[in-house]
Amino acid sequence: MRSLVPQITKKSKHDLRKFKIFAEPMLYLLPFALGILIFTLYPVGYVFITSFKEGFKYLTGNFDAYGINNFKYVLNDPYFISSLKNTAIYVFTVVPISTALAIILANLLNQKIKFIGIFQTVYFLPMVTSITAVGLAWKFMFNTNYGIINYLLSLVGIAPVNWLLLPKNNIYVLIIFGIWNILPFTIILLLSGLQNINELYYTAAKVDGAKPITIFYRITIPLLSPTIGLVLIINMISTFKVFTEIFPLFNGSPGIAYNIYTVVYYIYDQFYVKWKFGRACAAALILFMIIFILTRLQLYIQKKWQHY
Repeated sequence: MRSLVPQITKKSKHDLRKFKIFAEPMLYLLPFALGILIFTLYPVGYVFITSFKEGFKYLTGNFDAYGINNFKYVLNDPYFISSLKNTAIYVFTVVPISTALAIILANLLNQKIKFIGIFQTVYFLPMVTSITAVGLAWKFMFNTNYGIINYLLSLVGIAPVNWLLLPKNNIYVLIIFGIWNILPFTIILLLSGLQNINELYYTAAKVDGAKPITIFYRITIPLLSPTIGLVLIINMISTFKVFTEIFPLFNGSPGIAYNIYTVVYYIYDQFYVKWKFGRACAAALILFMIIFILTRLQLYIQKKWQHY
């Protein structure tokens, strides 16, 4: 019996050490896990349940029954269909154009030229500027009579365009502003990717007599493909949630004739204006599923496209 005591004590110490190794990182992760649980998982679960509550009253919590009428209403609502169309046009225009421009600008900013710090500051300024203030500035720039955009167009013989007061032009205003708005963050990500490319590849290509355009397409783009894939996913998710950009440009309404409803604006309208909480949650769930499916599709394509 006496010989068993040291063995038991040794085993207990070993188990205690294993528990400490497991428990210590868990304690560090606990605040983050609680934040995810309270501010992410709980709201997602609440939206999911509420989307199936018909006739839901937010203040009392009462509802008529569980069902799919909220989804039926949303999917048959012309405003929601229009919001899907407008959001799709915005996403699949802004993301590719902004990414292409960001690749070119990031490549230029990665060169060792004079006053590069000034150029980097100019391109990154929108990230530290209020989107409302910037939106108001763009609204002034788009003014038909004294906006700088129409002035620049007049220099090449193009007649003034009624950007803000003609409904068919409102989507172009939103797209132009959206491209400019997400450029800085996109440039930063791509610039970090460019700086991680080994210079030896460029040196070897130059020794072999490769031209700059060949180096760009045969070395820079393939080695930058993981970062480009990340940028496309992040920007797609971000642009699908377009909402804040609309307010300063059109005085809080989705276009001058309510013609550029986006999905998030539709959710806002159902929730805060019409107090149809079940419908708002149903629309939010549909948006979540669309983003989830497209993200998974992008990840699948990215695996086939990446070069290492």
